[in-house]
Amino acid sequence: MANTHVKEMKALKEHLGKHQLKLTRQRELILSAFLRQEHITAEAMYHQLAKSDPHLGLATIYRTLNLFCDAGLAQARHFGSQTQYDNITHKGHHDHLICTGCQKIVEFENEEIERLQEEVASKNKFTITTHRLELYGLCSRCRH
Repeated sequence: MANTHVKEMKALKEHLGKHQLKLTRQRELILSAFLRQEHITAEAMYHQLAKSDPHLGLATIYRTLNLFCDAGLAQARHFGSQTQYDNITHKGHHDHLICTGCQKIVEFENEEIERLQEEVASKNKFTITTHRLELYGLCSRCRH
């Protein structure tokens, strides 16, 4: 595993240790592939890894990606009917633009939107603990 993933591997090992689970070769393989991507479905991960490890099952990938969520390495995002796993180890809060044509996902950060959300919450005597902003539409390629 690349040196750039030392922090993530340490976090996973700590999580596994707390739950009396082992670091398997499959978990290492899935983590390495996962950390090289932004948003991925379990099915897409399966198709990528099946070439190099035909014994790796889809159920194992689902369980492992959910384990990464529990360990704080990933976040499951439900875009329409798909569940995509987002690598959150190297980025803070962000929102998404989602193309309903090709399923392209664009991440963005906007301080003005964040400020407006806090303002709306404050006016309504509400404290935001977490939020998710997903804007659906068509990307420039799908519009033409």
